[in-house]
Amino acid sequence: MRMSHTLTSLVLLAAAIGAVACPAFLAEGAAAGRAPNVVLIITDDQGYGDLGVHGNTMIRTPHLDTLAKQSVRLTNFHVDPTCAETRSALMTGKYSCRVGVWHTIMGRSILRQDEKILPQYFAEAGYRTGHFGKWHLGDNWPYRPHDRGFHEALFSGGGGVGQSPDAWGNDYFDDTFSRNGTPEKQTGYCTDVWFHNASAFIEKNKNNPFFCYIATNAPHGPYNVDPKYSKPYVERGVPQPMANFYGMIENIDENIGSLLKKLDEWKLSENTVVIYMTDNGTAAGVGGGRMGGGKNAKKKVAPQNDGQWNGFAAGMRAQKGSQYDGGHRVPCFIRAPFLKSLKPGSEVSELTAHFDLLPTLRDICQFPAQRTLASEQLDGRSLAPLLAGENAKPWQPRTLVVHSQRVEHPEMWRKCAVLTQQHRLVDGQELYDIVADPAQKADIAADHAPVVAQLRGEYERWWKHVSPRFGEYSDIPLGAEAAPSQELCCHDWHPGSPATPWNQSGQGGVAGNPLVNGLWAVSVARAGKYQFILRMRPEGTEHEIPAGDAKVKIGDVEGSAKIPAGAKSFTIELDLKPTPHAMLQTWLTQADGGSRGAYYTTIRRLE
Repeated sequence: MRMSHTLTSLVLLAAAIGAVACPAFLAEGAAAGRAPNVVLIITDDQGYGDLGVHGNTMIRTPHLDTLAKQSVRLTNFHVDPTCAETRSALMTGKYSCRVGVWHTIMGRSILRQDEKILPQYFAEAGYRTGHFGKWHLGDNWPYRPHDRGFHEALFSGGGGVGQSPDAWGNDYFDDTFSRNGTPEKQTGYCTDVWFHNASAFIEKNKNNPFFCYIATNAPHGPYNVDPKYSKPYVERGVPQPMANFYGMIENIDENIGSLLKKLDEWKLSENTVVIYMTDNGTAAGVGGGRMGGGKNAKKKVAPQNDGQWNGFAAGMRAQKGSQYDGGHRVPCFIRAPFLKSLKPGSEVSELTAHFDLLPTLRDICQFPAQRTLASEQLDGRSLAPLLAGENAKPWQPRTLVVHSQRVEHPEMWRKCAVLTQQHRLVDGQELYDIVADPAQKADIAADHAPVVAQLRGEYERWWKHVSPRFGEYSDIPLGAEAAPSQELCCHDWHPGSPATPWNQSGQGGVAGNPLVNGLWAVSVARAGKYQFILRMRPEGTEHEIPAGDAKVKIGDVEGSAKIPAGAKSFTIELDLKPTPHAMLQTWLTQADGGSRGAYYTTIRRLE
């Protein structure tokens, strides 16, 4: 096997490739006559095997199967094992942990403010930019999508519909979502809403270049879907919640088909790049998968027996959240008809990843030279050399690292995999020949000590590259002129108690009023008097606070008072000085001594 360069060298090489992309490839794009449009679709928790085109004989995905045949398919494409991390890498072109995201909750899903992201590059290049669906990179100013380059954004809160930052009571049907920061009631199923609004955005901007980012929350749990989509799977022996999971994917497929048809009708298909991908391995597409509640869903996935379908893993080991390939190898289709060197139905088997898409789109869309990323230390490479077909330049071997931290502070060697074209080093100990053993059944580490040692060295170089800012927080600013009022949610608590109430319902959810607490990482922008309005439900949803004592502490400033019986909210005022970083905590202590944090706290600067 030809071994890779070091991680440090690869980062520099990636920048060099991005600066001088394949000339023939770029010339094709210029021939289109105007900057190409881009539609980027990412689904949530759909795995590589949850598609008919990849060999799943149960699921019905005719439109995605057709799109695959019209596209170049990246068959060795990798993301992070869970969702916020993948989205941050996609948006920045960098490893997720380099940009402050290594969890889906606990304030570690907030993408650092100083990172420039994909829609900002498009906006600078004259594109209209729109986002529809899940964001999951920060729910407060200045972290929201419309704060970071999207001209129009309709999105849900937190990591999914029904999570604690989302509009209270959302359940996938007739929900309330945020349009550029303003709550707006919708009609219909969430996936239909995202695609309907994306289509309206495209139609409105069809005479100018546009970037449309559609990020469905489906098929993420809870597995809620109209029974007309799930019932046929139940009747064919698919257990729950897998039947609902498949039904949600079938609905996505239907919406993608409708959107592609509209692109044809509007005569936009020829000059539009369409990318389809998913954010991690399957959540419920294999037997024994992650559980999910919700309408029409049972509590457990039934084992394979009595002829029941047990799902399809596409020959890979494990699923969402895992460092094995089933956790992070996902579909990626790229369709760009105006690039004649892209051969429909062809496959690229080289090692590629989510953060490659930003530099690739930069090259396809030919952003002005002064706006290129050559000076940025990206981790992604432009895929232009791989997509250029017969005009391809040599593709240098590379090493990638996948890991799943999901803790307050990253830990070296935690749930990780070092990837090369031939090998996977898992947790620094297990070695697999992924070419000979794609199911990762045979650990060959004992017989290949030099390979293990080399890949361990690659990981250590990678850790040095990504770790310099691990001690930082993505602080939520208080009192800024652009956002004098901010509502904070327990979803973003840094751990104080063992559990963070990231969901509205379910075990440990806000609706159960658990006796837990945590801290928000904040900054104070301006001196003045601040109101801290403590609630057990978001603003606009009334819920009584048990009588007792309330307390707020931010840095070394604190205030407390008695909570009267029957209060739906309680306010404490504090005088604050500008502070670049502080930890904020609240307490609602009942008469019997039970104590919890205020799950929702609104902070307003008064003067």
